[in-house]
Amino acid sequence: MIGIDVGGANLKVVDDGGAHIHYCPLWAEAPLADLLSAYAGRGENAAVVMSGELADSFACKAEGIRFIVDAVREQFPDALFYGTDGRFHDGPVPELAAANWLASADWLRERHPSAVLLDVGSTTADIIPLGQFDDLLGLTDLLRLQKGYLVYTGMLRTNVATILRAAEINGIFTPVSTEYFACSADANLVLGQIDAADYTSATPDGGAVTMEAALRRLARVVCSDLEEIGEEAARGIAIQFCAAQQGMILRAVGECMQRSGAQEVVCAGIGATLFTEILGSVNLNRDLGGMADALPACAVREVARRTASS
Repeated sequence: MIGIDVGGANLKVVDDGGAHIHYCPLWAEAPLADLLSAYAGRGENAAVVMSGELADSFACKAEGIRFIVDAVREQFPDALFYGTDGRFHDGPVPELAAANWLASADWLRERHPSAVLLDVGSTTADIIPLGQFDDLLGLTDLLRLQKGYLVYTGMLRTNVATILRAAEINGIFTPVSTEYFACSADANLVLGQIDAADYTSATPDGGAVTMEAALRRLARVVCSDLEEIGEEAARGIAIQFCAAQQGMILRAVGECMQRSGAQEVVCAGIGATLFTEILGSVNLNRDLGGMADALPACAVREVARRTASS
C-alpha cells in the first residue's frame, strides 16, 4: 500500500522508501498520471487523499475530483479515496474534496488525543483539534475557514502583498504593491527558515532561487530595485512579512486550543521546524522520520491499513 496526496501545487507519495514530493501545479495541466506511473506496477494498491480539486483549471470541484480520480486510477485501478465522511470510496464523490487534513486527524487522534495539529505546508496551514474527530466529519474548506481551522497562508506560495499591506523602509511607512512580486518562500529563504532545496514552487518572476534573487523580488514589493533600498531594507520586508504571517497562524492555534481544551501542539509540514521552535511543541518530522512533510499521504496509508485489518 502506498499513500498519495494530490494537492493543487504538489503531489506527495509515501511508500516503504519514504516520502516523495513532486511539484505538480494542476492549474498548469501538470502530468499527474505520468508522475504516478513511477510508483505503479509494483503490485501495490494506493490510498488517496486530495485538495487539488480546487485548482482554477477546473470549472468546479466535481470536475477536479473526476480528473484526479481518473488520473490516479489510470495507474492504480483499485485505488481507494478517503473522504470528509471519514470513509474510503472507490469513485468520484463530493466527499473527496479537500479531505487530506481529515486523514491526518484520523491517524493521529489516538496518538495525540489532547493536541492541536498544526500542519504548515507550502500553501496553507491546517489547525486541527485532534480530540474532536467526530465534530470534524463533513467539514468543507469553506467551513474550516469560518471556524479558523484553515489559515490560507503557507511557507512557499503566499503572495507577500496578501499579508503585508505596508512595510517600514528606512524609517518610512510604505504601502506595498499588490502585484505578485515576491512570495513567502522568498522571505523564508532570506531569513534562513528554508533552504534552496525547500523552495520547490515556481518563483514569482521565473528567476533563480538564490539569496540575491529573493532580495530583489522583495525589493519590488515596494516598487524598488534592490540597489535603491539596500539589502537591509529588503531583509526588513522579509522580517515584517514573516512576523505578520506567523502571528496569523499563532492566533488561530491559540483560539483553537482555547475552544477545544487541547493541552499541546504537534507540528507537521515544511513549517514544522520553525513552528516547533516558536511554540516549544512536538515536531512530527522527528517522530515520523521526516515523513511529516507529506503527512496526509503518510496518514491515509496508515488509515487504509488500519481499516483493512479491522
